[in-house]
Order: sequence, then structure tokens, then C-alpha cells
Amino acid sequence: MDLTGLVDSVARATVAIDYGRKGFATRGKEQEGRISFEEGIADAMLAFAEARGSGDPFAMLLAEYTFVSQELQFCAENDANARSSLAQAARSFEDAFACLEAVGDTAGYRVADRTYPRSPKFREGAFPKDAFHLACISHRARLRNVLRAPGIDLAEKSLLERRLACLPVAQKSYMGRQEKALVG
Repeated sequence: MDLTGLVDSVARATVAIDYGRKGFATRGKEQEGRISFEEGIADAMLAFAEARGSGDPFAMLLAEYTFVSQELQFCAENDANARSSLAQAARSFEDAFACLEAVGDTAGYRVADRTYPRSPKFREGAFPKDAFHLACISHRARLRNVLRAPGIDLAEKSLLERRLACLPVAQKSYMGRQEKALVG
């Protein structure tokens, strides 16, 4: 999978979606806005399907991180709640990227595993519920909350559901890496 192409596709799709949303609110730009919005949604759907199909937790996380980062850039300065939520999501993904790097260091990861309590509350199956899992869990809650909001366009709901579907796949794939690091 070409990660640079994935990031570019997600970024362009997010720009098109934002341009479309702004077009909806501008008299005389409604049709142009609708076209941009729909093209952006379609492109994002393809990018997230490609990321999910790769089975690579890094690719899935990178696609979501790119989307969230772009949304944060386009978010209105006075929308404190959305800005705070998106900024928190971006920070949690940055921590999750560090986990992806750490899980590659088998000896170091085994030592780190000893620092996690054995309680199921702190475990995802047999594996430590580290920042990768926490990022996926909290972002799933964030996306579910957005899905519950009234008035969301059906196309956008489909994209939110596609994004949501990537997170458990990323977690499962990441757990395979955890198993390899911990069990050998």
C-alpha cells in the first residue's frame, strides 16, 4: 500500500468535503457544494476501504489521523467543543503511533507489558490496553456520538460508519503485533 497516496487521497477528500459544506451555506454555490461534498465523501470512502483492506494498523490509523487533522484545520475557531475533541483525537493517535513503533521492539515491549496491571480493565484480551487501544476506543465513542447527531447527511453517515469499522480491524491487527512481541 502506498501510504503517501493514502494520505494524499484522504487529505484531498477532506478538503472537498469541507468545501462542499461551505458551499451548501453560500447562496448560488449550493450545487457546486453538493458536487464537491459527494466527490469528497466518495473519495474518502475508497481511501478508508483501501486502508482497512490492507490490514495494516498503521495505514488505518494514518488515514484516520489525516482526516481528523484536516477537520481540525477547517474547524471554526469559535467551535471550542469540536476543536477540543479533534485535538484530543489527534494527540491520542500520536500516542498510538508511538505504540506501533514500540511493539516492534520485542524485548522493550515485554518489559513495558510488566508495567500494565493484569486486571481485565487494563487488558484487551491478554494484551496491555496501551495508547493504541485507548485511541481506538475513545475515537469509536467520538464517531458514535457524531453518528447520533440529528441532521447528518446520509452520505456522511456512511463515511462515519466506514471510518468506525476501520478501528476494530486496526485493533485486531495491532493485537497480532502485540502477540508477536510478547509471545514470540
